[in-house]
Amino acid sequence: MTQIVDYASLQAAVTEYLARDQDTTLIGRIPTFIQFAEAKFNRQLFIRQMEQRAIAVTDPTLAEPEFIALPTDFQSMRRVRLSSIAGKPCLEFRSGTQLDEYRFGVSDVAARPLYFTVFGNELEIAPTPDTAYSIEMIYRRTIPPLAATDPNWLLTLAPDLYLYGTLLEAAPYLKDDGRIQTWGLGFSAALNDLNNLGLTSTFNAGPMTVRSSGQII
Repeated sequence: MTQIVDYASLQAAVTEYLARDQDTTLIGRIPTFIQFAEAKFNRQLFIRQMEQRAIAVTDPTLAEPEFIALPTDFQSMRRVRLSSIAGKPCLEFRSGTQLDEYRFGVSDVAARPLYFTVFGNELEIAPTPDTAYSIEMIYRRTIPPLAATDPNWLLTLAPDLYLYGTLLEAAPYLKDDGRIQTWGLGFSAALNDLNNLGLTSTFNAGPMTVRSSGQII
Protein backbone atom coordinates (compact mmCIF):
# COMPACT_ATOMS: atom_id res chain seq x y z
CA MET A 1 0.00 0.00 0.00
CA THR A 2 1.32 3.42 -0.97
CA GLN A 3 2.35 5.73 1.88
CA ILE A 4 0.76 9.13 1.34
CA VAL A 5 3.38 11.87 1.72
CA ASP A 6 2.80 14.18 -1.26
CA TYR A 7 0.58 14.93 -4.26
CA ALA A 8 1.92 12.08 -6.40
CA SER A 9 1.64 9.44 -3.67
CA LEU A 10 -1.91 10.60 -2.87
CA GLN A 11 -2.89 10.05 -6.50
CA ALA A 12 -1.20 6.64 -6.44
CA ALA A 13 -3.06 5.66 -3.26
CA VAL A 14 -6.39 6.79 -4.72
CA THR A 15 -5.69 4.70 -7.83
CA GLU A 16 -5.00 1.67 -5.62
CA TYR A 17 -8.21 2.13 -3.62
CA LEU A 18 -10.31 2.62 -6.75
CA ALA A 19 -8.89 -0.66 -8.13
CA ARG A 20 -9.66 0.49 -11.67
CA ASP A 21 -6.13 0.47 -13.09
CA GLN A 22 -7.36 0.00 -16.65
CA ASP A 23 -9.82 2.89 -16.50
CA THR A 24 -7.53 5.64 -17.78
CA THR A 25 -10.40 8.13 -17.99
CA LEU A 26 -11.19 7.73 -14.28
CA ILE A 27 -7.52 7.86 -13.27
CA GLY A 28 -7.05 11.00 -15.36
CA ARG A 29 -9.77 12.70 -13.33
CA ILE A 30 -8.09 12.11 -9.95
CA PRO A 31 -6.50 15.62 -9.85
CA THR A 32 -10.00 17.06 -10.32
CA PHE A 33 -11.34 14.84 -7.52
CA ILE A 34 -8.58 16.19 -5.27
CA GLN A 35 -9.50 19.76 -6.24
CA PHE A 36 -13.16 19.12 -5.40
CA ALA A 37 -12.19 17.53 -2.07
CA GLU A 38 -10.09 20.58 -1.19
CA ALA A 39 -13.05 22.85 -1.95
CA LYS A 40 -15.10 20.79 0.52
CA PHE A 41 -12.32 21.01 3.13
CA ASN A 42 -12.37 24.80 2.87
CA ARG A 43 -16.10 24.84 3.56
CA GLN A 44 -16.23 22.26 6.34
CA LEU A 45 -12.90 22.27 8.18
CA PHE A 46 -12.34 24.65 11.10
CA ILE A 47 -9.01 24.12 12.86
CA ARG A 48 -6.34 26.43 14.26
CA GLN A 49 -3.90 25.62 11.44
CA MET A 50 -6.23 27.56 9.15
CA GLU A 51 -5.70 30.75 11.14
CA GLN A 52 -3.21 33.24 9.76
CA ARG A 53 -1.89 36.67 10.69
CA ALA A 54 -1.15 39.43 8.19
CA ILE A 55 -0.03 43.05 8.57
CA ALA A 56 -0.99 45.93 6.30
CA VAL A 57 -0.04 49.60 6.63
CA THR A 58 -2.51 52.34 5.77
CA ASP A 59 -1.37 55.06 3.40
CA PRO A 60 -3.18 58.39 3.93
CA THR A 61 -1.80 59.71 0.62
CA LEU A 62 -3.94 57.29 -1.38
CA ALA A 63 -7.26 58.34 -2.88
CA GLU A 64 -9.13 55.81 -0.65
CA PRO A 65 -6.90 54.91 2.29
CA GLU A 66 -9.86 53.36 4.11
CA PHE A 67 -9.74 50.32 1.78
CA ILE A 68 -7.07 47.65 2.28
CA ALA A 69 -6.62 44.59 0.07
CA LEU A 70 -7.33 41.32 1.86
CA PRO A 71 -4.77 38.48 1.69
CA THR A 72 -5.23 36.26 -1.36
CA ASP A 73 -5.95 33.22 0.83
CA PHE A 74 -8.58 35.04 2.94
CA GLN A 75 -11.80 33.24 3.88
CA SER A 76 -13.19 34.94 6.98
CA MET A 77 -12.03 37.44 9.59
CA ARG A 78 -11.36 36.59 13.23
CA ARG A 79 -10.25 40.02 14.45
CA VAL A 80 -8.56 43.25 13.35
CA ARG A 81 -6.18 45.25 15.55
CA LEU A 82 -4.16 48.44 15.32
CA SER A 83 -0.79 46.87 16.02
CA SER A 84 1.09 50.18 15.82
CA ILE A 85 -0.93 51.65 18.73
CA ALA A 86 -0.08 50.90 22.37
CA GLY A 87 -2.21 48.06 23.64
CA LYS A 88 -3.07 46.97 20.07
CA PRO A 89 -6.75 47.97 20.32
CA CYS A 90 -9.19 45.86 18.34
CA LEU A 91 -11.44 47.40 15.72
CA GLU A 92 -15.12 46.62 16.09
CA PHE A 93 -17.04 44.98 13.27
CA ARG A 94 -19.78 46.99 11.61
CA SER A 95 -21.85 46.24 8.53
CA GLY A 96 -21.24 48.21 5.37
CA THR A 97 -24.45 50.15 5.95
CA GLN A 98 -23.40 51.01 9.50
CA LEU A 99 -20.04 52.29 8.26
CA ASP A 100 -21.78 54.48 5.69
CA GLU A 101 -24.07 55.87 8.40
CA TYR A 102 -21.08 56.51 10.65
CA ARG A 103 -19.18 58.37 7.93
CA PHE A 104 -22.23 60.47 7.17
CA GLY A 105 -22.72 61.28 10.85
CA VAL A 106 -19.15 62.50 11.41
CA SER A 107 -18.69 64.05 7.95
CA ASP A 108 -15.99 61.42 7.36
CA VAL A 109 -13.39 63.32 9.36
CA ALA A 110 -10.05 61.47 9.17
CA ALA A 111 -8.96 59.99 12.51
CA ARG A 112 -7.74 56.81 14.16
CA PRO A 113 -9.80 53.86 12.84
CA LEU A 114 -12.34 52.33 15.21
CA TYR A 115 -14.44 50.02 13.02
CA PHE A 116 -14.06 47.62 10.13
CA THR A 117 -16.08 45.60 7.67
CA VAL A 118 -15.26 43.20 4.87
CA PHE A 119 -16.27 44.39 1.42
CA GLY A 120 -15.55 42.07 -1.50
CA ASN A 121 -11.80 41.45 -1.51
CA GLU A 122 -11.06 44.47 0.67
CA LEU A 123 -11.07 45.45 4.32
CA GLU A 124 -12.85 48.76 4.90
CA ILE A 125 -12.04 50.74 8.04
CA ALA A 126 -13.57 53.85 9.59
CA PRO A 127 -12.90 56.61 10.33
CA THR A 128 -10.69 57.09 7.30
CA PRO A 129 -7.12 56.84 8.66
CA ASP A 130 -5.45 60.18 9.25
CA THR A 131 -1.92 58.74 9.24
CA ALA A 132 -0.08 55.47 8.65
CA TYR A 133 -1.34 52.67 10.91
CA SER A 134 -0.26 49.05 11.06
CA ILE A 135 -3.38 46.93 10.68
CA GLU A 136 -3.08 43.37 11.99
CA MET A 137 -5.58 40.90 10.56
CA ILE A 138 -6.20 37.49 12.14
CA TYR A 139 -8.19 35.52 9.61
CA ARG A 140 -9.19 32.05 8.47
CA ARG A 141 -7.24 31.12 5.38
CA THR A 142 -7.93 28.71 2.56
CA ILE A 143 -5.98 25.48 2.39
CA PRO A 144 -3.13 25.78 -0.14
CA PRO A 145 -3.98 23.42 -3.02
CA LEU A 146 -1.68 20.44 -3.43
CA ALA A 147 -1.35 21.18 -7.13
CA ALA A 148 0.55 24.36 -6.17
CA THR A 149 1.95 23.53 -2.70
CA ASP A 150 3.27 19.98 -2.51
CA PRO A 151 2.92 18.77 0.17
CA ASN A 152 0.79 21.18 2.14
CA TRP A 153 0.29 21.19 5.91
CA LEU A 154 -3.09 19.45 5.75
CA LEU A 155 -1.81 16.43 3.83
CA THR A 156 0.94 16.02 6.42
CA LEU A 157 -1.55 16.37 9.27
CA ALA A 158 -4.40 14.28 7.84
CA PRO A 159 -3.58 12.08 4.84
CA ASP A 160 -6.70 10.02 5.63
CA LEU A 161 -8.91 13.07 5.13
CA TYR A 162 -7.38 13.66 1.72
CA LEU A 163 -7.69 9.99 0.75
CA TYR A 164 -11.32 9.51 1.76
CA GLY A 165 -12.31 12.97 0.55
CA THR A 166 -10.84 12.30 -2.89
CA LEU A 167 -12.36 8.82 -3.13
CA LEU A 168 -15.74 10.24 -2.21
CA GLU A 169 -15.53 12.77 -5.05
CA ALA A 170 -15.16 9.82 -7.44
CA ALA A 171 -18.59 8.52 -6.39
CA PRO A 172 -20.57 10.04 -9.32
CA TYR A 173 -18.37 8.04 -11.73
CA LEU A 174 -18.55 4.80 -9.74
CA LYS A 175 -22.36 4.89 -9.37
CA ASP A 176 -23.51 1.89 -7.29
CA ASP A 177 -20.08 0.93 -5.96
CA GLY A 178 -20.59 -0.53 -2.47
CA ARG A 179 -17.37 1.06 -1.20
CA ILE A 180 -18.77 4.58 -1.40
CA GLN A 181 -20.54 4.30 1.95
CA THR A 182 -17.31 3.15 3.62
CA TRP A 183 -15.39 6.07 2.13
CA GLY A 184 -18.11 8.47 3.25
CA LEU A 185 -17.89 7.19 6.81
CA GLY A 186 -14.08 7.46 6.70
CA PHE A 187 -14.30 11.03 5.46
CA SER A 188 -16.87 12.07 8.08
CA ALA A 189 -14.84 10.48 10.89
CA ALA A 190 -11.61 12.17 9.82
CA LEU A 191 -13.34 15.55 9.40
CA ASN A 192 -15.08 15.33 12.79
CA ASP A 193 -11.89 14.23 14.53
CA LEU A 194 -9.97 17.19 13.11
CA ASN A 195 -12.68 19.69 13.98
CA ASN A 196 -12.89 18.31 17.53
CA LEU A 197 -9.10 18.48 17.81
CA GLY A 198 -9.30 22.07 16.60
CA LEU A 199 -11.67 22.92 19.44
CA THR A 200 -9.64 21.25 22.17
CA SER A 201 -6.32 22.64 20.96
CA THR A 202 -7.71 26.18 20.83
CA PHE A 203 -9.67 26.20 24.08
CA ASN A 204 -7.70 23.74 26.23
CA ALA A 205 -6.63 26.39 28.75
CA GLY A 206 -9.95 26.17 30.59
CA PRO A 207 -13.70 26.43 30.14
CA MET A 208 -15.04 29.06 27.78
CA THR A 209 -16.92 31.97 29.29
CA VAL A 210 -19.19 34.47 27.59
CA ARG A 211 -18.70 38.15 28.32
CA SER A 212 -20.70 41.04 26.95
CA SER A 213 -18.60 43.76 25.34
CA GLY A 214 -19.24 47.45 25.76
CA GLN A 215 -21.25 49.23 23.11
CA ILE A 216 -19.82 52.20 21.32
CA ILE A 217 -22.31 54.56 19.74
